[in-house]
Amino acid sequence: MRTHITSAAAAVLLLAGIGAAAADTVVLQPEQETVIKEYVKKQPLASVKLPGVELNVGTAVPDTVELHEVPNVKYRYTVIDNRTVVVDPGTRKVIKIIQ
Repeated sequence: MRTHITSAAAAVLLLAGIGAAAADTVVLQPEQETVIKEYVKKQPLASVKLPGVELNVGTAVPDTVELHEVPNVKYRYTVIDNRTVVVDPGTRKVIKIIQ
């Protein structure tokens, strides 16, 4: 009996963790992405090097990296290792890497 309860509790905790991770996911709407891409083309930035930082969606950008505003969009952008990244300014996490 105790084994069944422990297994059930573990399953509930696992599913709760998956739900929490999904809640952290930021979805950039296609129209927002289009606005950002067009703006970035008109406002190119010099690339910043971040040695030892693996750049992925979810990676936190250090405070030393300046984030640049895109008019009418709540997200910011910067260029790291020659890749344009869209960042949530509240968390400083990368939400999209634009190729």
